[in-house]
Amino acid sequence: MITCVVHYTIDPAQIEAFERFAREWMRLVGEHGGVHHGYFLPAEGASDRAEALFSFDSLAAYERYRARFGVDPEFVAADKIRDDSRCVVRYERTFMRPLLPGAQA
Repeated sequence: MITCVVHYTIDPAQIEAFERFAREWMRLVGEHGGVHHGYFLPAEGASDRAEALFSFDSLAAYERYRARFGVDPEFVAADKIRDDSRCVVRYERTFMRPLLPGAQA
């Protein structure tokens, strides 16, 4: 399993647009073979940080999903929410492997 952690810098004035964007990506990840673990948004005070985590069975499975970017109309529409609202200032992806409770070495 591979987990993608996305670190976002967001525009706090565009949080509603970011939530629309996030809901679309949660749906798309699920429909295209991944498991979305959710978006984590600012809860108290002013913050421009958000996080997302989602997993695929393998890097190859993630790459098949990623190949749809810029091509699949639903993926393009989801990115359009981000682009039109400018809710995302920047983002960075990190790939990790989870060590889960009960996992044996």
